[in-house]
Amino acid sequence: MKTFVHRSLPVIVFGLIAAIGYSDAVAQNAQTTSNKVQPAAELRDGQKDFDFEFGLWKTRLKRLVKPLTGSATWVEYTGTTKVTKVWDGRANLVELDVSGPSGRIEALSLRLYNPESRQWSLNFSSSAGGTMSVPTVGEFKDGRGEFYNQEMLGGKAIFVRFVIWCSNFDTCNFEQAFSIDGGKNWEVNWIATDTRTKN
Repeated sequence: MKTFVHRSLPVIVFGLIAAIGYSDAVAQNAQTTSNKVQPAAELRDGQKDFDFEFGLWKTRLKRLVKPLTGSATWVEYTGTTKVTKVWDGRANLVELDVSGPSGRIEALSLRLYNPESRQWSLNFSSSAGGTMSVPTVGEFKDGRGEFYNQEMLGGKAIFVRFVIWCSNFDTCNFEQAFSIDGGKNWEVNWIATDTRTKN
């Protein structure tokens, strides 16, 4: 028994030295790898994000009359939305024309793609105002577009969020919301559903 242990001792010692050397090499390699600059995640090219929307749509729209006042009065409109491709899809023009018991809304939205930031700006104007609003800026992720800006409403700075998503190829939804607490809480004030017209 003693002879067996005595003869095996050099083998055990050699094995321990080899194991220690290997673990040091692994640790050194791991440290070298962690010190290397990791490549940034490749930005997604979103310049075709609105291609699905080109054409004519039937629009149903609900608008909160007095946002951020505690009011719960909504008005409804129906009409059409026409989306036209510009610059091979890197921009597009939205023409909204809806009417209801409370009147008519004629509006434009010029959407512009920034190839450097890979984001879109949505620039809104109505025939009643005749000027462009502060653009909402954002992008699409997993089929959902979210766009944000900061504006003034009633003398107060507010955050604006505009969201676009499609239930299917023929139905798309649009929702605008305001926040007066830095985005902690949002009040929805504009809900539109577009249904693709059959040509």
